[in-house]
Amino acid sequence: DYGALADCDLVIEAITEDLGQKLEMWNEVDAIVKDGAVFATNTSSLAVIDQAASTKRPERFIGLHFFNPPQLMPLLEVIQTVTTDEESLRTGFEFGEKLGKVCVHAKDKTGFIVNRLLVPYMLDAIRAYEEGAGSIEQIDAAMKAGANHPMGPFTLLDFVGLDTTKAIADIMFDEYRERRFAAPPILRKMVSAGFFGRKSGRGFYDYSGEKPVAAELGL
Repeated sequence: DYGALADCDLVIEAITEDLGQKLEMWNEVDAIVKDGAVFATNTSSLAVIDQAASTKRPERFIGLHFFNPPQLMPLLEVIQTVTTDEESLRTGFEFGEKLGKVCVHAKDKTGFIVNRLLVPYMLDAIRAYEEGAGSIEQIDAAMKAGANHPMGPFTLLDFVGLDTTKAIADIMFDEYRERRFAAPPILRKMVSAGFFGRKSGRGFYDYSGEKPVAAELGL
């Protein structure tokens, strides 16, 4: 019931990463929430301005991109569009700081800062596996020990969700048309098969046993 949001000072959406659904939601919320409220989207890849422009308050619209799991990850990307006013941007920073977040100012560029760098890294790991550079376990172990990452790229992919990664990659490739953002064939096939990672019980690792084991992908 969106009516409960009527008197809120800040409204943050975190629905599925689908622009059409987000625009439909904002159309309803915009008609209910008081004029002075700030709207924010938690999108991880969609252009914030596309949502802002669909409302009657584009100057009071920002991006607040939390990272998963938000109760553990300290970063909050605070995104400013070409229409965002300084007061609304300040509201975003103040809100994040009250939550104890490390707030970083990001411009409204598809993927913002982290995903623009992180997604190509994960996709390159898949390509390295496809091309025989190493096994799933070897690539994960190498990046943990050699780059001091807390988890390898395939463990991270399964944690994020292969369907989510593919959706973000598709949005970024559509925007930039660069190979580094293109979802590799095996990722597309796994998503089509319903292998989404931890949440489905199978991704690059199989989670059906006591400990995750690298899945047999037929390559």
